Amino acid sequence: MPETLVSFRISEDPPARLDKALSLDVPESASLSRSRLARLIEEGAVRLNGEVVTNPRHRVAEGDTVEITVEEAAESHIGAEEIPLDVVYEDADLIVVNKPAGMVVHPAPGTPGGTLVNALIHHCGDSLSGVGGAKRPGIVHRIDKETSGLLVVAKSDRAHHGLAAQFEKHSVHRRYLAVCYGVPDQNDPRLHGIKSTSFEPGNILKIQSFLGRHKTDRQRQAVSFDGGRHAVTRARILQPLGTPPVAALIECWLETGRTHQIRVHMAHAGHGLIGDPVYGGRRKLPVKSVGEAGFAAAQTFARQALHAAELGFTHPVTGDDMTFEAPIPADMAALVTALGGTLD
Repeated sequence: MPETLVSFRISEDPPARLDKALSLDVPESASLSRSRLARLIEEGAVRLNGEVVTNPRHRVAEGDTVEITVEEAAESHIGAEEIPLDVVYEDADLIVVNKPAGMVVHPAPGTPGGTLVNALIHHCGDSLSGVGGAKRPGIVHRIDKETSGLLVVAKSDRAHHGLAAQFEKHSVHRRYLAVCYGVPDQNDPRLHGIKSTSFEPGNILKIQSFLGRHKTDRQRQAVSFDGGRHAVTRARILQPLGTPPVAALIECWLETGRTHQIRVHMAHAGHGLIGDPVYGGRRKLPVKSVGEAGFAAAQTFARQALHAAELGFTHPVTGDDMTFEAPIPADMAALVTALGGTLD
């Protein structure tokens, strides 16, 4: 397999450890993350002053010469598929896409093809410099198959590492639009009696709990108070829908990003999302409030009414703050309109 030799010198006042010194001084053009450098050390691909070093704790000094042999990224085992993509932004290190509802993010046993990853491998082609030694896009977060909206994907190893660190620290801004049953208002006494729910200034509903797999249905997530992963969701009413209001267009923010988090938390609060076949419940909106058209639109909405509308993060290479928006998709816009709402 073709190889590239990356050569440089250790700069002044270096960290004592080899692995930390390499991550500090390796040229950005090499696109090598800390985790990839650690693997290269272990594999014997790093020479310090001409000698192979496999101990990441090996001491280094200013002026030491470093040579790293990097094999060309291998072709991914995932096939490229020519599937149209709504690309919001792209550069050498990352790509932001507006995923349509109905598309799975990553191949799995039940969905071997037709995924976002298949489409990205075709779209990006040779611009994928390699993530973990393979020419594949680096998935750092996901949204459900039937949720539409924004995703950022790494095209290089350094971007993958930097983005993953931001998601781990929960520093990425994510704002969603959703249509839920009922109106999650602080004047509703029922909401004040639900464990894990509270209100913040501005009529913002805060839901804080643990989330884990459902005890009997392993495909579902469930709220827990004695174990699981910490999860925090905030939601605010954008428009009450119906006369009198029986549904609402809301915006949600994620402090954490857990599987099905918004869907589970809103259902726990008694405000499941319209169209959600797993958590939404078999509720019907009263015809008197929303009319025949609104009733039919809610009953036949083909997916959970959830859209990842805004995504903000720090570019992992340039350090620039970046924010992207994706307008509400046509099916959700039609649902809001049918329920008596208006959209700018």
